[in-house]
Amino acid sequence: MAGPVALVGSGEYLPVMLETERLLLEGRPPRYVQVPTAAAPEGERSLDRWIALGVEQAGRLGVEAVPVVARDRTEADDPALAAQVAGAGLIYLSGGNPPYLAATLRGTALWQAIHDAWQGGAALAGCSAGAMALTSWVPDLRHPTRGVDRGLGVVDLRVIPHFDRISGWMPDLVGRYLTRATGPVVGIDEDTALVRFDQDWVVHGRQSVWLLTSEGRAEHRAGDVLRIA
Repeated sequence: MAGPVALVGSGEYLPVMLETERLLLEGRPPRYVQVPTAAAPEGERSLDRWIALGVEQAGRLGVEAVPVVARDRTEADDPALAAQVAGAGLIYLSGGNPPYLAATLRGTALWQAIHDAWQGGAALAGCSAGAMALTSWVPDLRHPTRGVDRGLGVVDLRVIPHFDRISGWMPDLVGRYLTRATGPVVGIDEDTALVRFDQDWVVHGRQSVWLLTSEGRAEHRAGDVLRIA
């Protein structure tokens, strides 16, 4: 049976999301695979930062940190790198550039290893760019005129991370999503996660998840269950 899926608005590897990550690891191997590929376009310093944050969080959780660093498709297609995913309890795609992450992983040995581990029961999480890449629809928020990329297709949702802040950065974003959406649209606030166990999605964290439609938005707080795709 496939493991849980977590879509996170922000806060990966930080103390504020510790209990959510602990929940995802519960009953699973203490092996925390961390994939910082979305930050690769920002350079080695950014990758090193994500790796360090992941190692610190794994230490708080008392589990093994396994950074799997694929900077491009060549590295993502390396069987030796992909083999490091084996035995994972939690696999986490962290933040950065959503279309780059999806395009770099899609169809590679690393993505196949991640998908197989998730199908085998490992938890799979994505934060910000990682959350968007796990869907089937990944717009380039930084360059909206470039259109939409195919995501990794784990869930058929449209995700807006950093939702409590992003309307200030891009006031027309929700309208653009709703105009082009063919499935449910959710906004996920910072330090907040939408987690699917079996068929139900449950809100975790300190803020809210918003179900967005052309008629308005419905707020859901920690513990609320959303029965969506």
